[in-house]
Amino acid sequence: MVKNQRTIKSRSSLSGIGLHTGVETTITFVPAPINHGVTLIRTDLENCPQIPADLDHVVDITRGTTLGLNNIRVHTVEHVLAAVAGLQIDNLIIELSNSEPPVGDGSAMPFVQTLLKAGISEQDAPKNYLEIDTPLSYSEKDRGVDIVVTPSDDLRITFLIDYKNPALGTQYTSLVDLDKEFVNEFAASRTFCFLSEVEELYNAGLIKGGGLDSAIVIVDTELTDEKAEELRRKSRYKDKIFVGKTGILNDIPLRFYNEPVRHKAVDLIGDLSLIGVPIKVHVLAARSGHAANVALAKMIRSVYEKKLLTSKYSPGKKKDEYLLDINAILKALPHRYPLLLLDRIIDIEPKKKVVAIKNVTYNEPHFMGHFPEKPVMPGVLIVEAMAQAGGFMLLNAIEKPEKKLVYFMGIDGVRFRKPVTPGDQLCFEVEMLQFRPSACKMAGKAFVDGNVVAEGTFLAVVVDR
Repeated sequence: MVKNQRTIKSRSSLSGIGLHTGVETTITFVPAPINHGVTLIRTDLENCPQIPADLDHVVDITRGTTLGLNNIRVHTVEHVLAAVAGLQIDNLIIELSNSEPPVGDGSAMPFVQTLLKAGISEQDAPKNYLEIDTPLSYSEKDRGVDIVVTPSDDLRITFLIDYKNPALGTQYTSLVDLDKEFVNEFAASRTFCFLSEVEELYNAGLIKGGGLDSAIVIVDTELTDEKAEELRRKSRYKDKIFVGKTGILNDIPLRFYNEPVRHKAVDLIGDLSLIGVPIKVHVLAARSGHAANVALAKMIRSVYEKKLLTSKYSPGKKKDEYLLDINAILKALPHRYPLLLLDRIIDIEPKKKVVAIKNVTYNEPHFMGHFPEKPVMPGVLIVEAMAQAGGFMLLNAIEKPEKKLVYFMGIDGVRFRKPVTPGDQLCFEVEMLQFRPSACKMAGKAFVDGNVVAEGTFLAVVVDR
C-alpha cells in the first residue's frame, strides 16, 4: 500500500531546560512542504541558521547526537527526532530558541504529545522509502556491539542489552509496528545512566539540566551521604537522594519492566532518521549506542545512494556483480571516443570512494604508435582513466551534475610501477581526501591482477558546462 508524506497541521511548542547545557529553551514544531525533510532552525541567532537533520551534519555523538553547521550546534536531538520518525512525519521545521531541546522527562513522549497536539496532516505526495536487498552487518568487537540489518516490509527493531548489574541484567525488546506500538509502548521510556557515570558527566560540564525527574540512575557504586547531598545540589533535585532496594536511585519505578532497552530502541529510531528517508528494514542490535547507530545509518545510506545511482543511470538494471555499465557512464561523463577510458563502475560511496574498471584491448588507437612492436598503454592515459573515475565520483556528490564539468588542476606524486598491455583489466580505486566547493583532492591507484601499476593524487574543481 502506498503511503503519503506527512507533516503537522499547525505550530506547537514545548518549553523547558536542556539536558546537558541546562539552558532555558523552547522548541516549536512548524509544518513544512512536500519533500522538505526535517530541518532545525536556531531562532536565537542572527539570520536564524538552518541545520538539516541528516548524517552530513552530525558533529558529535559522545553522550547524545549533536547536529551542527559551521560553528552552530544543536545538542541532544535524538529524542526529538525519534518522536518525529516514530509518528512517521516526513516534513517538519523545528525551531529552537537555544542550543538544545528541553529534556522533559528524559523520554520522547513530551515531543510526541506536542506533535499530536498540532495534529498530523497527510500530504499529496508518496513517501520515498529506503529498502535493501541483502543483509548488512556492523560490529565493534572491543565494545561488544553487533548489529545486523535484514530486508523487511516495514521498519522493525529487535534490541538486546546485557549489563553486569542486577538492576538491569539482560534485557530484550522488539518493535514490529510503528503505528500500533511506538506511542504506547516505546515513546515514554526514559534515558538511563549509571551512578558511577554521573560525577564524570558533571565534571565534563554535561547534564547541567539533568535530574532524577529526567533520567533513571542505576546504582553501581557506593553512595555516601556527602555524595548524595552533592548530587542533589548539582542536579537541582529538591528531595533527598538515597539508595533504595531496587537498584535504582530513589527507587523510582519503571514505566515498563524493560524500560532501559526500550529507550535504546527509541534512540536508534532517532539516529536512523538521520538517513533522511523512512526505511523498511529489520534492525537486530546488541549493545548499540549513538556512535554505532550513526555508523550503521551511514552504511544503510550508502546502500541507498548506490540504488539511487543505479535507478538514475541504469533504470531496470538487474542485480549483478557490478553497479553501473558503460551506458550509465555515458550519461554521467562528457567524454567520448577515443578518450572515454572507463567501462564499468563496480562500486561507489558518494563523496568517499569509487571503484571502476577498464578493459585494455589491442584495438585501441594509441597502440598503433605506442609501441607497434611492443604495445604498452601510455601512462598519461592510465592517469586520465583514474581521473575520470574520480570525476564520476565527484559529479555524483553535487547537485545537478548534468550541468557541470570536472577540470583537473594538478596531479602530484604519480608513480608507474608496471607496464599495462593489451589483455589486462585495469581496476581503479579513487578515494576522496578533501571535498570542498572550491577544490577537491583525491588519491587514486590502478591495479592489474591485484598489483599496483600506477598511483597519484589529483586536485580538481567543478565548473559549469
